[in-house]
Amino acid sequence: MSIREKLDISAYLVIGPENTLGRPVKTIIRDAVAQGFTCIQIRSKVASAREMIALCAEAAEVLASLDKSDSVALLVDDRLDVVLAAREAGIKVDGIHVGQSDIPVQVCRKFLGTEAVIGLSARFDELLDYVRTCDTTDIDYFGAAPLHETMTKPEAGHTADGRLVTRTFDELAELHRISPVPVVVGGGVKAADLPALRATGVEGFFVVSAVAGAADPAQAAADMVKIWTR
Repeated sequence: MSIREKLDISAYLVIGPENTLGRPVKTIIRDAVAQGFTCIQIRSKVASAREMIALCAEAAEVLASLDKSDSVALLVDDRLDVVLAAREAGIKVDGIHVGQSDIPVQVCRKFLGTEAVIGLSARFDELLDYVRTCDTTDIDYFGAAPLHETMTKPEAGHTADGRLVTRTFDELAELHRISPVPVVVGGGVKAADLPALRATGVEGFFVVSAVAGAADPAQAAADMVKIWTR
């Protein structure tokens, strides 16, 4: 069974070198996965392509050392070139996460194959209408954000005229009800949000700062997984 078929987005860490307070990305990935995180996305707006490939290699090595290569998906944000180059180098990268203005999911599927995981960020201003009408043939999950305003991605949730549109729990419950694919929600998510978020029925939460920026990333990850699975 491919990792696409058993994809688990329940506890999803998004991470890059700008998020870790100077600590190694691989160390925080290890902490998170060891405490039960189920999906890792490498995302950086400051790292070069070669640096991104190196981060993929480090993350893949961490997953292999924890015997999680076949159960925890390793994804890259936006950069199809990085995914392809990493795979060419023999690095196990399982797929990509793209947004509405990034490379079309059909192109990602063409180049990455049928077993790759492809996630798509649903648009902020017309989220529910988009999910009702879009073709999800090549999409494995939707990423919905932000739940709150977040400094790790300050542009998230802003409409063309600059308004911030955050998600409400009622809206997320409706999104879960109508979405033909699983939904993971993030954007400023804290441990205290998880009971209400879980009650909406969505399949998972994603975080950046709540784990990568925590004083004790392992403890923060353990707390969040415990609350979600409770």
